[in-house]
Amino acid sequence: MITIAILELLTAVGLILFWILFFTVGMAPKNPPPGYLAYEHSFPVPDGLLSILLLVAGIMLLLNNPLGVNLSLIAAGALLFLGALDISFNIQNGIYKISTGDLISNAFINLWCVGFGIAIAVVVG
Repeated sequence: MITIAILELLTAVGLILFWILFFTVGMAPKNPPPGYLAYEHSFPVPDGLLSILLLVAGIMLLLNNPLGVNLSLIAAGALLFLGALDISFNIQNGIYKISTGDLISNAFINLWCVGFGIAIAVVVG
């Protein structure tokens, strides 16, 4: 459980850093497909809520508070949904084909969300 808790905290920090970088250094592709920016701009609020959830869940797990288990399972579902939604959008809109950098960064984030969501559900549940 300690490993899951630490990874939850790191994932929350990663989400927060992603959005800081997205809005400050421009992580969007140079020629994004139509709807890309509208799609991406719909995520800061839900990702912010997920970050808070992951932070609280991770802290509660570290404190051996039973609430950490329930919050971790909710976070697992949110991560799975987020990852699946991004994979679907990226495939349908050719995001993975834009460049090697976009492929690597997007695939890593998407697979992390799905894989870590499953790991939380299996380990914590």
